[in-house]
Amino acid sequence: MDYLKQFVIPFVGLSTGNHQFEFEIDDKFFASFEYSEIKEARAHVNLDLEKQDRMLVLNFSITGAIRVICDRCLGEFDMPVTIEEEYFIKFGHEHKEEDDNVLVISENETHIDITSLIFDYMSLQIPYRVVHPDDVNGISQCDPEVLARIEQLSAHKEKDSQWDALKDLNLE
Repeated sequence: MDYLKQFVIPFVGLSTGNHQFEFEIDDKFFASFEYSEIKEARAHVNLDLEKQDRMLVLNFSITGAIRVICDRCLGEFDMPVTIEEEYFIKFGHEHKEEDDNVLVISENETHIDITSLIFDYMSLQIPYRVVHPDDVNGISQCDPEVLARIEQLSAHKEKDSQWDALKDLNLE
């Protein structure tokens, strides 16, 4: 996993103040995670790391696109992502997560690994239901042939319902 070493930042030698880091995320990044739902993606990560005496403040700015499959027509498309997140790392006696965006690490630590943070931020961008966005005219960008076939099958089911006879029963 040498590829992921670039996401481990040694902070001990950094002076107090702001430090900029840039990373490129691609398919290889997500292939490093066994259960990743993301197989294809391209993103640029800007990290502003502010080193203070007792804390590190990480400001992530991530822009790019994730290749997703539309739940409606099964067509693939690139879903744009823009992420702005802030994460705090405090120095303490024991390693623990205080909050979703606050981590306490030992004062003896010398590096921080931001791999899982980037992975989580990108993974959380995928909505529960993925569909092609509408164009500027409000028309779906889904495959029109697939939508027509779905409509045809839906109309056929409504006409051929085996339960229609039950609607006529008078139970009172």
